[in-house]
Amino acid sequence: MLAMKQPRSVGLCIVLFLVTCGLYGLYWLYCIHQDVQEVCGRPMSVSGGMVLLLSLVTCGIYLYYWSYKMGQFLDTAKGVPNGNSKILYLLLSLLGLDVVAFALMQNELNCFVTGVDDL
Repeated sequence: MLAMKQPRSVGLCIVLFLVTCGLYGLYWLYCIHQDVQEVCGRPMSVSGGMVLLLSLVTCGIYLYYWSYKMGQFLDTAKGVPNGNSKILYLLLSLLGLDVVAFALMQNELNCFVTGVDDL
């Protein structure tokens, strides 16, 4: 459980994503990456800023790999190393539903912050 962080409102993040035509999604991506890194308790090979840069340089293709890895990290943090979140997030990203994948990731992170186990 994360003691120093407040949960982020998934609904507000989605509204901001839509109102800013996806620009808030870049910030949300960065925040999710940093939060997953904190939940895992170890630094990742790529920083949040580098994820943004790689996503922009590859025209979003890197997000497929990133979504898969975030699912893998979150499953491991939940204690379910063979979970299916990685496949779910990858499929959502492939279908162009990144905002849904971000919302699900944020929901899982919020559960870590609040200590609620409704994952």
